[in-house]
Amino acid sequence: MVSLRRDLSVRARMTLLSSVVMALLCTTLSGVILVSAHDHATGDQTNRILLADVHVIRQILRNPTPSVLPDHRIAVIQVVAPDGRIVAANARMRGRPRVASFSPPGQSVRADHVICDLPDFPHTCLTVVAMKIDRPGGEWLVYGADPVVPWYVDHSLLAAVLVGSVLLIGATAIGAYRTVSRTLDPVEAISAELAEITSTDLGRRVPVPEHRDEIWTLADTANRTLDRLEAAVEQQRRFASDASHDLRSPITAIRTQLEESLMHPDQAHWSSTAQALLTSIDRLEAIVGDLLTLARLESGAERADDRLDLSELVRSELRRRAPMKGVHTDLQPGVLVCGDRLELARLLTNLMDNAARHAASTVTISTRREGDVAVLDVTDDGLGIPPDQREIVFQRFARLDAARNKDQGGTGLGLAIARETAHRHGGDLTVEDSERGARLVLRIPLAPSR
Repeated sequence: MVSLRRDLSVRARMTLLSSVVMALLCTTLSGVILVSAHDHATGDQTNRILLADVHVIRQILRNPTPSVLPDHRIAVIQVVAPDGRIVAANARMRGRPRVASFSPPGQSVRADHVICDLPDFPHTCLTVVAMKIDRPGGEWLVYGADPVVPWYVDHSLLAAVLVGSVLLIGATAIGAYRTVSRTLDPVEAISAELAEITSTDLGRRVPVPEHRDEIWTLADTANRTLDRLEAAVEQQRRFASDASHDLRSPITAIRTQLEESLMHPDQAHWSSTAQALLTSIDRLEAIVGDLLTLARLESGAERADDRLDLSELVRSELRRRAPMKGVHTDLQPGVLVCGDRLELARLLTNLMDNAARHAASTVTISTRREGDVAVLDVTDDGLGIPPDQREIVFQRFARLDAARNKDQGGTGLGLAIARETAHRHGGDLTVEDSERGARLVLRIPLAPSR
C-alpha cells in the first residue's frame, strides 16, 4: 500500500486525498441529516399516535363506543375494557388479540413502548402508545400503534443523501484534479525544459510563472542554479584550455631539447641539456602541484583549525624564505585567527612571491585588527593592477598586459589558490587602491576570545 502511494502522481494523490476528505465529510453530514430526520419523524409519529388515542378517548367519553373505529392514519387502534376484553378496534385489528399488555404505571395516563415480532406484524417493530381512562367500573386502556420509523426514514431521503454525496465527492475530485493540474503545469514546463538542457546548451532557462508563488521561487532558483552552472562550466572550459596551453609549453620545450640532442648526439652538451630539462620539469611539476592544490581546496576537504598569530606566521615565513629585497613590515601583535597553518602559510607565500616578482624595489607587509576581522596587507611598488583587471588576476592562468604577464617564476595559479584559501577560512582576498603598485588585502575572522 505504501509502495502504491509512492508510485501515484501528485495529481492522483491530491485528488485521492481530497476525495477521501470529502467522503468523510459527506458521511458525517449524511449521518447527522439521517439522525436528525429520524428523530423528527419518530416524534411526529408518536404525536400522530397520541392524537389518534385522544380522538378515540373523546369518542368513548361522549358516545357509546362503536366496535369498529376509524384508522386515524395509524396501523393499530384498540380499546380494552377493565375486564381485559377488546371492545373496539380499527378494521385491520378487528377480532385480533391485544397488541400489548402494559398499562401506564401509577398515576400516569400515558406509556410508550416498542414491541417487535407480533403475530400480526412479523419481522416488524411497532411504536405503541397506551393511554388510561378512569371510568365507573374500572380503568379502560386505549392502544395506538404504528411501525417504527426506519433508520433511513424514507427511501427518497436516503436516495437524495446518497446521490448528493456522490455528486459532491465527484465534483471535489474533478475540481481537485483540475486545480492541481493547473498548479503543476508550470512544474511540467520546468521539467521539460530541464530535461532538454545539455552541457552544450547551458544558455537556456526554464520558464518563470507570472505569479510570485512557490513555483515562481522554484523556477527562479533553477535559473539561478543554471547561471552558476553555466559560469562554472565556462570557467572549467577556460581552465582546461589555459591549463593545456601552460602544460604544453614545458612539455614542448623538453621534447625540442631532446630531439635536438638526439639529432646531433656527438655535438650535444648533455650536461646543459639535462639542466634545461630539469628546469622545464620543475615548471611542469609546479603547475601540476598547483593544480592539485587548487582541486583539493575546491573539493571542500577538511582543514585544520589551529589557533595561530597571523603576525608570527608572517615573521616565520620571512625567516624561512630567501632574503627579499626591500621588505618592510608593520606587524601588530596578537592578531589571532583560527585556521590551517599550512594553508595560510601557502597563501602568504603566494602573496609575497607575487609581490617580489612585480616590485620595483620595495615590498610592504602589515597585519592589524579591524573590529572582529584580521587584516593582512601585502603591497609592492611595481606598475600596479588597473581597476578593471583586479578580478581577472584571481582567475586561473590569467594574463594581463605585457607589464604584468606571468614571468618564468610563476604558474599563473598562485593568486587563485590564495583566494580559494581565504574563502575556506571564511574571508576574502581582494585588490585595493594604493598610491603605487599593487596592494592585495586578506581579511579573515579573528579567533574567538577564550
